[in-house]
Amino acid sequence: MSKLFSPLTIKNVTLKNRIVMSPMCQYSATDGYSNDWHLVHLGSRAVGGAGLIIVEATAVAPEGRITPGDLGLWNDDQIEGLSRIVRFIHQNGAHAGIQLAHAGRKASCGVPWQGGRQLGLNNGGWNTVAPSAIPFMPGERAPIALTREGIVKIISGFRSAAKRAVSAGFDIIEIHSAHGYLLHEFLSPLSNNREDEYGGSFENRARLLLQVTDAIRSEWPAACPLFIRISATDWTEGGWTPDDSLKLAFMLKEKSADLIDCSSGGNVHDAKIPFGPGYQVPFSEIVRKSGILTGSVGLITSASQAEAILQEEKADLVLFGRELLRNPYFPLQAAKQLESEISWPLQYLRAK
Repeated sequence: MSKLFSPLTIKNVTLKNRIVMSPMCQYSATDGYSNDWHLVHLGSRAVGGAGLIIVEATAVAPEGRITPGDLGLWNDDQIEGLSRIVRFIHQNGAHAGIQLAHAGRKASCGVPWQGGRQLGLNNGGWNTVAPSAIPFMPGERAPIALTREGIVKIISGFRSAAKRAVSAGFDIIEIHSAHGYLLHEFLSPLSNNREDEYGGSFENRARLLLQVTDAIRSEWPAACPLFIRISATDWTEGGWTPDDSLKLAFMLKEKSADLIDCSSGGNVHDAKIPFGPGYQVPFSEIVRKSGILTGSVGLITSASQAEAILQEEKADLVLFGRELLRNPYFPLQAAKQLESEISWPLQYLRAK
């Protein structure tokens, strides 16, 4: 059997293969509540054979949403809809993860198919928060620099959302600390010019992520895996670097994080990013030197490409995004290409 279709055990979870559906926003929720779109979207990828399905960035507070259409887990009533999705994913042989997030200064935007621009305060928008009052894009409203009290509230939001994720039945939590959202904003010196214990030195800029990790771990069972998504580089001079990511990985490992999901960019609006097949794979290879498990993501589109990443020990999991949007049944087809025998849904056996 190929490595892509070999199991991986992380604490109390054994994934049946190394194919992960990357969390991808659908911008289709109402007031943070999931609906039939999310059930069908996520459930079909479980039917399609992925080992782990990670629910999109799910806001821990209303003001932490990227758009009004984002999922949320800031109140108990939002648990029920997510529980339904988790049950369906489990019934179809996959594990379920959820990415907990706060969008920081990149919140309060319209959905992408309506332009994705920052919403005005009189047009459904809201004031955003960040480590410092530095807007993401020229011409946008500046975010409000978080006070210590505001930071405590953010940490509490992540803690409470983790408790609700337990109630919903999720197997894995991923903390979103990438793509220019709040936790990444604190990490990067390009968006954090604070002069208190949350700014300046590397250790200070990492403080909030470490505190959020501790807070989630206080509610998330020790035997359950905890992932962290990071942007391994800002792709901009003077910003966050791969060396910073490796240093952070050692710190997160000490905090009982189990895997780092290595993406990049998102914190600088005009960063020059060399997009291409597997362009982010080197980051998961670098971070893996810390001894922590890593996931690789970014324009990975074929079974052979994913298999090579694993065989060359550049990552432990491969996250597929756009390819799984195009083809929910990619894992079933990949198994055939790699001559791996896997279980098919009984309802689809006639097509095997």
